[in-house]
Amino acid sequence: MTPSSIMLAPWRLFQRVGPAIIVASVVLGPGSMLVASKVGCQYGYAMLWILLASSLLMISMTALAARIGLGTRNTLCGELANRFGRPYAMLIGVLLFLVVASFQSSNNMAVVTSVQTVLSSADSGSPPQSLVITSLILFNGLIVAIMFGLKNLYKPLEWLMKFLLLVMLLGFGANLVLAGTAPMEILRGLVPTVSWDVASGFWPVRNPEGQVLDPLLAVQGMIATTFSVAAAFYQGYLVNEKGWTVANLRQGLTDSVFGITVLGGCSAMIMITSASVFHGKLDPDQLRTAADVAGQLEPLFGRGATLLFGFGLFAACFSSFLVNAMIGGLLLSDGLGLGGSIDQAWPRRLTVVALLAGMAVAVFATTTGQNPVNVIIFAQALTILGLPLIAWSLMYLASCRDIRQVVKIPHWMYGMCALGTVVTFVLAARTAWKLWLQLSGS
Repeated sequence: MTPSSIMLAPWRLFQRVGPAIIVASVVLGPGSMLVASKVGCQYGYAMLWILLASSLLMISMTALAARIGLGTRNTLCGELANRFGRPYAMLIGVLLFLVVASFQSSNNMAVVTSVQTVLSSADSGSPPQSLVITSLILFNGLIVAIMFGLKNLYKPLEWLMKFLLLVMLLGFGANLVLAGTAPMEILRGLVPTVSWDVASGFWPVRNPEGQVLDPLLAVQGMIATTFSVAAAFYQGYLVNEKGWTVANLRQGLTDSVFGITVLGGCSAMIMITSASVFHGKLDPDQLRTAADVAGQLEPLFGRGATLLFGFGLFAACFSSFLVNAMIGGLLLSDGLGLGGSIDQAWPRRLTVVALLAGMAVAVFATTTGQNPVNVIIFAQALTILGLPLIAWSLMYLASCRDIRQVVKIPHWMYGMCALGTVVTFVLAARTAWKLWLQLSGS
């Protein structure tokens, strides 16, 4: 192997992968950035092992969905409709669309905060509200124009997500270098341990004042924003959009490992940066948005580093914003039997519906100053049923003999995904109990 071929190897790998990069881009959104920052601020390096474990579960579930997608003639929802009837596929499509449309409001609010971060870095004052809302409308309009302006969406989407991921790596990596690291502390953080406050209780509780307290709130958030079953399910569609066949099984595994490793790496950089500069010095409750993280970094690293972080935040917003809406539109369309490809008309139309719903909530919240709490509670309630159902559906399809005759599913992959399914059910149970405490006490 020549030196030139060694230098070109990473670039060739970057060209070969793709679907899991898109999956990583939707998972690595502003919510996961905020959660990683809060966990680093609260626990230091101690929870790195949970991030690693969540990434391994995500690699396994993404690789499994890819194999199922390559091993069936139908789309995933189409296959479920054939085996359980169209109503079952419709249920999955409707649930995921409503979850996506609800959380899309959070993505829109994250765009607002990222615009405020970048503009405030350029000018000491906060930008006027009209400028922020105009930016939000233009942002959504640009995405709609891109969707309907391109005949074939997959290839441009893949390269756009790769570019945005590089922007994130640059922005978060620069802040990591400025923060400095403690290598031995990082290694210790990869060893499973349980901190005192996590060990104090597993289930959310209501204190005497009537407040609902969750000792695992940040930790569950980190698991849920890294191990995303809905995004992994989407991988079963993306491998077909890429044009892969059963002959690309090995490439599909490489793609899953590479894409989700980049996801975990970006989250780790954010967490390590937060642990280095915030742990023991800042109350985690002061980090309410990703923009707050940038604001806390500015006095330490200067506006240049904050601007880089802001660009990384904007890249995370844009990538998660677009792909999140596409997942909802595609799965609803496929669940209804209207088409399961991003180049078909109905998936695009329903994606626009998800975009507009999220934008409407964000514009209302920005103009009135109200937090869309009820929308988030609605989305959380839907995930209690939707995500375990998707995880179980993937496990069922993976156990079907006709699919296993077409694609080999290794025992380790099936075992890891079974563990991931159990984790999904446990997180859903915790969320259900917390919502019960909140609603019964209101």
